Amino acid sequence: MKHTILPHQHPGAEDLEGIENTLCQVDRFDLIAGIFKQLSDTTRIRIFWLLCHTEQCVINISAYMEMSSPAVSHHLRALRDCGLIVSRREGKEVYYRAASTRQAQLLHQIIEQVMEIACPG
Repeated sequence: MKHTILPHQHPGAEDLEGIENTLCQVDRFDLIAGIFKQLSDTTRIRIFWLLCHTEQCVINISAYMEMSSPAVSHHLRALRDCGLIVSRREGKEVYYRAASTRQAQLLHQIIEQVMEIACPG
């Protein structure tokens, strides 16, 4: 690991090795950016938020979102691919819900808190 020589030496910046090591792990930041890209779409945030509160099939999600089932399925696929939602099949019906991961729970909390701050009342 190469040590970066900084052009300016600021007080308290002597122990930056841990930060520098983390910055070099670009793949970790790529993963996070991918998740945030999925949530940069209003429809996906709404679907994810809905599925944090209830398990639903595509037809019901389509009704809530006032969208076609194929359009909703496209968004569900993106959310599932980044691990934010999971699905289960019951007969011919597929049901979706938020994943029970720490990551999904944290993102749900962030959405709720930002809504509370940005949209009071």
